[in-house]
Amino acid sequence: MDKINDLATEETTPLDSSLARRIELRDRHAAKLTRLMDERSDLRGVHRLADFVDDAVRWTA
Repeated sequence: MDKINDLATEETTPLDSSLARRIELRDRHAAKLTRLMDERSDLRGVHRLADFVDDAVRWTA
């Protein structure tokens, strides 16, 4: 989050804006995926990448 704030206070280039947007979207998608996996345990094992992201978020928390 600090990277996004640093980018917002400095003069930004289109590349900086794109990078900040990607970071924001990555974090938001991971959070929503984790919430979905909590609500729907039947989805576990359906998609390996979803399982991987869910596990990675839990291990880093």
